[in-house]
Amino acid sequence: MTPRPKDRAADALRKAQDRLGGGVPDVLSLYGSAPLAVRAHVWTRWATCPFARVAAAVPRSGRVLEIGCGYGVFSCHLALSSAERQVLGVDVDVRKIVHAQRAAKRAAARGATCEFHLAPPGDVPEGPWDAVVIVDVLYLLDGDEQAGLLHGCAEQLSLGGVLVVKEMATSPGWKARWNTVQETMSVKVLNITAGDELTFLQPAVLGGWMREDGLVVTHQPLDHGYPHPHHLVVGARRRSVGGP
Repeated sequence: MTPRPKDRAADALRKAQDRLGGGVPDVLSLYGSAPLAVRAHVWTRWATCPFARVAAAVPRSGRVLEIGCGYGVFSCHLALSSAERQVLGVDVDVRKIVHAQRAAKRAAARGATCEFHLAPPGDVPEGPWDAVVIVDVLYLLDGDEQAGLLHGCAEQLSLGGVLVVKEMATSPGWKARWNTVQETMSVKVLNITAGDELTFLQPAVLGGWMREDGLVVTHQPLDHGYPHPHHLVVGARRRSVGGP
């Protein structure tokens, strides 16, 4: 017998809790009253994505923009982790933004500053931003759209600002193949993620586009201990011409 969607969500939630040792990180507790499917999604995302290591690349203070924030779990984490961050998350999916806004209200009661808005595809809210973060979103766009979005983000960075991009690498092969199968199910079968494209590019390509915009680029593989080929690309805007 095929498990019902609610049963699958409950199973995903149990697996995510097991991976986290049964504890409830502060950010996940914001979703305690959300529907089971939403809780299962944010728990699973937290358990399978190296969010803490991505957050380490984001400045501890200043204006932070997350593009493609989904349910807002990473934006809320950034805001809860430092009261000196002012975080805005945007997404094209109104279903997810509604739950993100509810989580933001609970986060505000804990002293965090974050808000969420619906935004059209490819839109980059006006900066300057001390950090722009994109986590597992670019692959939903074709190559030209990915380049255009990164360019738009770079334009809105403040001096000394950073563009933090976490995507899936194309190697090792077995992790890339597993990721493609999973994302095909999420995007084209279950409609968990809004999008039409599945375009996974080598991180070097993303970094090359960021360099073209004058950013100083660093790479960091984050896949150790995960079945997915997580990879972090960070582009920093120099504070001055010829400066560090």
